[in-house]
Amino acid sequence: MAEAGELLDLARAVAARAADTARAMRRRGVADVSTKSSDTDVVTAADRAVERQVIEALRAVRPGDAVLGEESGDAGPAAGAGGVRWILDPIDGTVNYLYGLPWYAVSLAAEVDGVVVAGVVREATTGTEWSALRGAGAYRDGRRLAGSRVTELGQALLATGFGYDPARRAHQAAVVAALLPEVRDVRRFGAAAIDLCLAAEGAVDVYFEKGLNAWDHAAGGLVAAEAGLRVTGLAGAPPGPDMVLAAPPALYDVLHARLVELDAAGGP
Repeated sequence: MAEAGELLDLARAVAARAADTARAMRRRGVADVSTKSSDTDVVTAADRAVERQVIEALRAVRPGDAVLGEESGDAGPAAGAGGVRWILDPIDGTVNYLYGLPWYAVSLAAEVDGVVVAGVVREATTGTEWSALRGAGAYRDGRRLAGSRVTELGQALLATGFGYDPARRAHQAAVVAALLPEVRDVRRFGAAAIDLCLAAEGAVDVYFEKGLNAWDHAAGGLVAAEAGLRVTGLAGAPPGPDMVLAAPPALYDVLHARLVELDAAGGP
């Protein structure tokens, strides 16, 4: 099995080049825009091109690895015992990308035996890089991260996101509406991987969202966890499609309890 540090080095190099491609394609204009799960769930030619570039770069160095990409699904051989599976979101924040807004990123994680061991999130407009190695901490551009020091939910800046299905959005909006009087404020940046990294560095205090796929939270979730945040689902569940919650220990229990009360993991 490859050393986790080697996997992180490869992920960082590949993600940096991929982010350059995404940014260059955005400067030339967004092309070939289509939709996936709903009329608001967009995918562009750049999403597909960046995903192809990353998969080709990984295969050039590690041809036996599996890859799970947002646009292409599972590619390559299945990851057997001790094998590596890469988890890729080529452009996390595609709607931001479509509108020419900042906050879109390449997210790439390496998983071994079902456990994410290395991850990188590269914000394409600025080149900001968040990375983590399991058991070795999380970093933003070389600075170690330790999460928020806020201890009261009423003083917490909360980040979240919304799904594409209208019924799911209505349920999520009701949860946020109930929480809004109980927190400092709410932010919605439109890129789950970046949200998790912002929570890791304390730029926001907590983050939660229903409906995330593995490529949305694999790398960012490791960054948050290695910064000392608790990254879970609700009621003992692991982080996954029903819920991803990332909060420092001082805020975790009270926010978790409120999300359970509000049935944040329920609904459509």
